[in-house]
Amino acid sequence: MREKKIRSALLSVYHKDGLEEIVKMLDKLGVKIISTGGTHKFISDLGIKAEKVEDITSYPSILGGRVKTLHPKIFGGILARRDNKQDLAQLAEYEIPEIDLIIVDLYPFRETVASGATEEDIIEKIDIGGITLIRAAAKNFEDIVIISHRGQYSKFIDLLNNKNGVVSLEVRRRLAAEAFSVSSEYDIDIFNYFNSKEKIDVFRRSFSEAKLLRYGENPHQRGIFYGKLEEILDQLHGKEISYNNLLDIDAALSLIEEFDETTFAVIKHNNACGLASRPVLIDAWKDALAGDPVSAFGGVLITNREIDKETAEEIDKLFFEVIIAPSYNKDALEILMHKKNRIILVQKININQPLSYRTVLNGLLLQEKDLKTETVADMKTVTKKQPDKNQLTDLEFANKIVKHSKSNTIVLAGNKQLYASGVGMTSRVDALKFAVEKAKNFGFDLNGAVMASDAFFPFADSVEIAYNEGIKAVIQPGGSIRDNESIDFCNDNGMSMVFTGTRHFKH
Repeated sequence: MREKKIRSALLSVYHKDGLEEIVKMLDKLGVKIISTGGTHKFISDLGIKAEKVEDITSYPSILGGRVKTLHPKIFGGILARRDNKQDLAQLAEYEIPEIDLIIVDLYPFRETVASGATEEDIIEKIDIGGITLIRAAAKNFEDIVIISHRGQYSKFIDLLNNKNGVVSLEVRRRLAAEAFSVSSEYDIDIFNYFNSKEKIDVFRRSFSEAKLLRYGENPHQRGIFYGKLEEILDQLHGKEISYNNLLDIDAALSLIEEFDETTFAVIKHNNACGLASRPVLIDAWKDALAGDPVSAFGGVLITNREIDKETAEEIDKLFFEVIIAPSYNKDALEILMHKKNRIILVQKININQPLSYRTVLNGLLLQEKDLKTETVADMKTVTKKQPDKNQLTDLEFANKIVKHSKSNTIVLAGNKQLYASGVGMTSRVDALKFAVEKAKNFGFDLNGAVMASDAFFPFADSVEIAYNEGIKAVIQPGGSIRDNESIDFCNDNGMSMVFTGTRHFKH
């Protein structure tokens, strides 16, 4: 039978919101209702008749509510195949009622963990009966309708209204698939809670929120974002955020988190093409843009301060895809919103994601995110000449940028401003030569500038090129068997160099 009329239902829910309308409609359709503890009281308080589970099983709820529905008289009525004579005969023999509809809302395990509750409270929020009801009903979707989470209530109400309680096999199968999605995600949450301490080398992640994007990296590729973007960002204006926008937004948020001073950055293809820290926001913007006004076209802009009218007027002169800030004053927002496609975002929180993972070959690579940021205290001077106070500040500044740039990368900076960078190069020397040429093209004087490298210099050629361009101080991880060649060159030519001991490859 492809269509199934609901004649009996078992309701066992933790949250009662949204349930009243369903209960009233089931009662109107003449559906026999069975329910547990708090759900039964909720239904009875509505003046609607419902049978208690314990009246069917002849067993009370025991072990502090841990065992309520786990009984053959319940699960027999769910799992019995209606086209199987032997199953039906056993239902009759043991006086087991058929159940056509299961509505479950599981204990809020994830929310309890997030609340910082004790382990005792967390363990008690591992749902046993509810998850078993979901799996049993979903398994027998040929005959059973399963509503497994509150997000399905509105569509189910429409179905009851339009079909008078008759549900097609196609709908039942879809609901079963959604039910197994709920149960699998719930189990993953429980495993990850335990594994946060046990550290079993098994990877389990689940994302139930999916947003279909216009396309993927290119128009011929399908793209989907899984996650709750609204937890991190609010979109105030503009077109739909694209796949490539999301990549740049992620890079922008990760980079800006490094800076406490008033800072503006311009991101293009996941790399900073402009960045500056200044006491005044408009100056930070102008100096960030000066780093590469060509690449800034169509880029993603981000700052860690509220955007004011004066800064917005300057920003508005540039075509860009996305702007991100913690807030905007009224006048600034009015200026920025006059272009309908411009994406305006408010950053609410920092990214709290300690792991990164990506597909590789027929599997997946997982690693801890690079959360280490070196300060002046982490720098070891390896040359005779010590960097002065301003150079140390710029070295720290440049090293933050190099950490968030694609390898191989070289960053040239001065006075808390990105002069230029060479990113994603197959050769470190080429990265440096590109950065030098770019800085000169945009009018920067590299005399007195600093240089940062994401990895060690295998030869002295890079520091020699830097010296010839007037660069006075260098920061790098160190660790090459030829480190002494770079150190010796610096000593011979009055340059200072510091090692951090930490490589920042980014591929």
